[in-house]
Amino acid sequence: MIKKSQTPMVDVQNLSVIFGDFYAVRDVSFRVARGEIFGFLGANGAGKTTTIRVLCGLIPASRGRVVIDGHIFTPGTQNVIKRMVGYMSQRFTLYDELTVSENFDFAAALRDVPRGVYDRRRADLLKFIGFDRDLRTVVRDLPGGIKQAVALGVALLHDPKIIFLDEPTAGVAPQSRMRFWQLIQKLAADGKTIFVTTHYMDEAENCHRIALMRAGELIAVDSPAALKRATFGDTLYNFTPRVKNPKMPAADRVDIFEPYGRHYHVRFRDGVNAAAEIRRYRRDFDIQKISPSLEDVFIRLVEGGNR
Repeated sequence: MIKKSQTPMVDVQNLSVIFGDFYAVRDVSFRVARGEIFGFLGANGAGKTTTIRVLCGLIPASRGRVVIDGHIFTPGTQNVIKRMVGYMSQRFTLYDELTVSENFDFAAALRDVPRGVYDRRRADLLKFIGFDRDLRTVVRDLPGGIKQAVALGVALLHDPKIIFLDEPTAGVAPQSRMRFWQLIQKLAADGKTIFVTTHYMDEAENCHRIALMRAGELIAVDSPAALKRATFGDTLYNFTPRVKNPKMPAADRVDIFEPYGRHYHVRFRDGVNAAAEIRRYRRDFDIQKISPSLEDVFIRLVEGGNR
């Protein structure tokens, strides 16, 4: 959480990005603390990447105020902001036809990193990500998890204060994703601010706080635990069919009935006697009260019927 006495690394107030008559981002406000892992979640087209591009100094805001590490984003300040941020995504961060060493060399040249600083930083980063292969290895020949770790190292080469990770582990094996998040947590522990988008809800559980976007608007910002409490309380149930064609709960009695494999996650409407409903359906279902997941929150708030 951001303390009142602490200046945030990112301070966004009433940000809007407008293309013609279309609002890609509408009146978004949030703050991100130094050393915080801040998740940015939403469906495709929700405005996440557009917001990140503004924060990276790549496109201007149409309206609103953006401050990065005390620097107000105004025309002419883009280069100041770009020097403070690192960026990586699933794609476009590394050049597949170049070697690992050549990718680092190219990034150093783009960022104008002095040679002596570069040599030390590269050695430190290779150690940090646990890279023990030949630096002459062509990037396309690296496994997905190692490739993403190298991409993270390249993004950190100029020692940015804030790192934007745009779906960095998409398509990466679960074990490699876990290893990547261990690196993220180490960076945050060292004081780096991490701004991450992901479609993996299990990954999002690692964030200190999460912002949910829908249709260009920010609909919720809080810790994973607080989002789950605010959305569901202790009223979520798991229904597992016991018969081939079970009798389903009436639509006017539930406000959540979402399939999860062969199971269903169910929440009864406020005012409905949940105990009575459960007794009614126990013949057709095994029923257990469960703790909600972030996936439940995402479906409820971002994809649910209250859109």
